[in-house]
Amino acid sequence: MGVGHPPVAEFEAAGHRLRAVDVRGFAGSALPRLPHTLRILLENALAAAGDEQADESARLLLERARGGRPAGEIAFRPGRILMHDTTSVPALVDVAALRDAVAERGGDPASLNPVLPIHAMIDHSVAVDRFASSDAISFNMKREMARNAERYRFLKWADRTFENLTVFPPGTGILHTVNIEWLSKVAVRDPRDARLVRPDTLVGTDSHTPMINALGMLAWGVGGLEAEMAMFGLPLTLALPKVVGVRLTGRLRPGVMATDLALVVTERLRRHGVVGAFVEFFGEGLGHLPVGARAAVANMAPEYGATTGFFPIDRHTLRYLRTTGRDEGHVALVEAFARLQGLWAEPDSVPDYDETVEIDLDGLATTIAGPTRPQDAQAPAAVAAWAETRPDTDGALPPAAVAIAAITSCTNSADPRMLVAAGLLARNARRLGLKPPPWVKTSFAPGSTVATRYLERAGLLSDLAAVGFDVVGIGCTTCIGNSGPLVPEVEAAVRERGAEVVAVLSGNRNFSRRVHPLIENGFLCSPPMVVAFALAGSLRGDIGHRPLGRSGDGREVRLEDIWPGEAEIDAAVTAGLDSGDIGRSYGEAMDSPDWAALDAPSSTRFPWDPASTYLRRPPFVERGRVRQPGSLVAAPLIVLGDDITTDHISPAGAIPPEGSAGRHLQGQGQDARDLNVFAARRGNFEVMLRGAFTNRNAENLLCPEARPGETVTLLDPVPVPAFEAAARMCEAGHRLVMVAGERYGSGSSRDWAAKGPALLGVEAVLASSFERIHRSNLIGMGILPLRLPAGVHVSALGLEPSSRIEIDADPAAIEPGAAVPVLIETDGRETRFTAHALVDTAQECELLRHGGVLPFMLNRTTHAKPARKAV
Repeated sequence: MGVGHPPVAEFEAAGHRLRAVDVRGFAGSALPRLPHTLRILLENALAAAGDEQADESARLLLERARGGRPAGEIAFRPGRILMHDTTSVPALVDVAALRDAVAERGGDPASLNPVLPIHAMIDHSVAVDRFASSDAISFNMKREMARNAERYRFLKWADRTFENLTVFPPGTGILHTVNIEWLSKVAVRDPRDARLVRPDTLVGTDSHTPMINALGMLAWGVGGLEAEMAMFGLPLTLALPKVVGVRLTGRLRPGVMATDLALVVTERLRRHGVVGAFVEFFGEGLGHLPVGARAAVANMAPEYGATTGFFPIDRHTLRYLRTTGRDEGHVALVEAFARLQGLWAEPDSVPDYDETVEIDLDGLATTIAGPTRPQDAQAPAAVAAWAETRPDTDGALPPAAVAIAAITSCTNSADPRMLVAAGLLARNARRLGLKPPPWVKTSFAPGSTVATRYLERAGLLSDLAAVGFDVVGIGCTTCIGNSGPLVPEVEAAVRERGAEVVAVLSGNRNFSRRVHPLIENGFLCSPPMVVAFALAGSLRGDIGHRPLGRSGDGREVRLEDIWPGEAEIDAAVTAGLDSGDIGRSYGEAMDSPDWAALDAPSSTRFPWDPASTYLRRPPFVERGRVRQPGSLVAAPLIVLGDDITTDHISPAGAIPPEGSAGRHLQGQGQDARDLNVFAARRGNFEVMLRGAFTNRNAENLLCPEARPGETVTLLDPVPVPAFEAAARMCEAGHRLVMVAGERYGSGSSRDWAAKGPALLGVEAVLASSFERIHRSNLIGMGILPLRLPAGVHVSALGLEPSSRIEIDADPAAIEPGAAVPVLIETDGRETRFTAHALVDTAQECELLRHGGVLPFMLNRTTHAKPARKAV
């Protein structure tokens, strides 16, 4: 079906005659059957009518609206890109290297410029070095600038030299909070035609980008490599997704927070199975969920495995836009546009979902997730029972002592009710004289200074500080592993006496040792519950019934004595909020004097410093490194089990001085006491290569007793660092693969979890299942993801360093979902099976043939043919 030119409809909003792509006119009476997310994809396709991919996308979506279940590819052209510093630095380092390569081929490096608007937020680098102190935020931000000045100068260079890129200074806020409070418009005017209104759409290089789905906007997380394609104008292709509808009924009971709902949704949808699906929420329960609560649920889409966690536009959307300072004319535009396009929530109209899940809000209660996965939701009593099983290994600390209690993360930062509830609980505890015990490291890092303003106005900031929750920074901090050092006595107890301590945080991930390298177990809960656990100091005893401490007159104080009532929360929220805070907060942040004083080059090409330990020109675009997928006989480099996250593959937290990366940095003159975190070193491939698979919980089944990051091979029968073993194998002409179990690559969107294996020489990964973003990142690095057939698990393959793995992946036969014969020989035993190439689209096949995104982009820019090694 050829669409030709975009169909256009006219409408009026706030006294203006405007135009929009006529989605209703194209789909007719079938439109209400189409899920809301697919309606936005349909508009996106129709807006590019005349393009072959766009016309085919529109045809597939129309067939889906008419009740069909077609299989095919959808091309998506987002309106903008969202990044944070630890994903934007490696992506922009790649682009800087591409500029060098273009120049070296005789081209104009300045021709390589992003064509989409990019917003890059510096939010992932501030650490909790100082806490429970009124000067904690100023101290920590000064340390942040000192540690990361070289990286920040690079970002400022990129801001100066690349068109369409805006870098937001440190202290502006967490990217998802800034996006929902300030950047997002829901509906935007086309920059080429001011009368044409379009949905505000984006992709982000952070897996929690779907938080903006709470505003009725279509967005999802991608790897940095996909973002690099999008920034240069290439559409992102995806298989027409399954859409799962989640019917919400009832309303949350008093005392139940949005985090409780988010954790229950995560548990239910993980159990149902929504990996790679679009999830939409509908039902009468939506009428009782404001945008702040929706944001907590949408934010955790990657934790339940979905691409989106979408809420349609309704009166709550408009109320949130007003509360956050959008003018009335724009609010009217959003409503008129949503109603015209069929994007307004209609309670009596239920789209045709592929599957439906029901959740009764009335039945929810306080929920905590842990100890190592966000989908493991449980009641407080179950957490207390788990704590009873923990050993008493240190007389100075109670069993299951709370070493970290952090109000942190984008998950809750858009919901004033949850932060206000935490402040009120702190006030009530303060009045009774309660404080956390000395072993608890407390911290509060809001998503923007908007939160500090409304808490201050409500009189709650000082109450939080009184129980240890001073503001330590404006950024992600503990949630992404920047928790800083533990209380010295606690660190000594863990290192010297084997004490087991836990972290409690209001974040979105609690993978083992993610929060801190010495803390194996972490629990997720709402902000007021974080304060409660901090006061208790241990997970022993049901937090809902045990004493939290004693008041000044000796009375036992329990949670019910200090938990705020709904009316109390409502009154404080009303007293605190001021729509003018948005402009004031972000205006001050953008005028950062520290950022203005930072010097940076302004040359077209970045001046690499060979002595730098933060920024090195990466080898990914070198023509000699490019391999084309094909039949190969390989050896296993690393073999892993289930639930290997991107944290296991490429750590983000503190760089241990005793590890390979730490020793390398010390050899470069870096101070062993302050090596920064892996996330800050992602611009240096030498460091990241040495950090790959060094997470203590990334057990290599080839040598389970070896130290983290080590492996054994045909050439190295005694464990050595994986990067050394891989180099020797590649030099000797051996091909390398990896094998893993279920849910390989879950967690963060970090592309270094694919870049690391690529630098090791890995050409294929065989696993029982892959998480969506990591699968895409592997393809972006030219690595073939192969799904093992049902009934074949890594644990039963009996792999050894001498195993011979033959993969029949003929380049000409690689197509979406292609069957790939595999033969494994170990000690004379043969195992044969058919794996499936987890390649979803023709564009992904093309990327593999070029050797990944960067060679593809270089060849496209210089009009060269792919440079391939023979295989």
